[in-house]
Amino acid sequence: MAVTKNKIDYKLYLVTDRDVLGSRNLVNAVEEAIKGGTTIVQIREKNCSSLDFYQVAMQVKEVTTKYNVPLIINDRLDIALAIKADGLHIGQEDLPLTVVRKIVGEDMIIGVSATTLEEAVLAQEQGADYVGIGSMYPTSTKLDAKPVTFDDLRAIRKAVKIPIVGIGGITADNVSELMETNIDGVAIVSAILGKEDIKEAAEKFIGNINK
Repeated sequence: MAVTKNKIDYKLYLVTDRDVLGSRNLVNAVEEAIKGGTTIVQIREKNCSSLDFYQVAMQVKEVTTKYNVPLIINDRLDIALAIKADGLHIGQEDLPLTVVRKIVGEDMIIGVSATTLEEAVLAQEQGADYVGIGSMYPTSTKLDAKPVTFDDLRAIRKAVKIPIVGIGGITADNVSELMETNIDGVAIVSAILGKEDIKEAAEKFIGNINK
């Protein structure tokens, strides 16, 4: 595996959504985002067949491998194993982390979505490599997302040592205030993929994150 788990940069974490892209090509969009500074990519496909997901993931993997950027698969353990992805991201309703770890082994990155301090601490205890915390702001890409306050986020940051990625409604304009909570990165969907110039959108995020 080209990606070393303990050296991963979670700073700008792109989560894909073909609904946001419209008619544009996902693989090209991912490459533009990486050129703009995206440091890690997650493929999230909720409304397609297993074959379609597999084929798209294989195409995206060619791009992420070319740039040595980690590729994470959302939810689908079978797809993550089939394409030899760098990691898998699971939610609270998915297979238990302890079960997933036995199946994928120690080398694969496992991220867990959490909305509470208890969920984040449990994820760390069970061996998660990072936690995704949100929703930090109202978001159109996940309508059932529970809101997380900045105080909640700071409490989680104090309690867990593993990397924290904030997600949900994050824009280039509000990312700086979010990074002040000392989290490791932000997960972005529409604020990059929904823009006409994807590379420029990613560059703007990186600039504001690094301020």
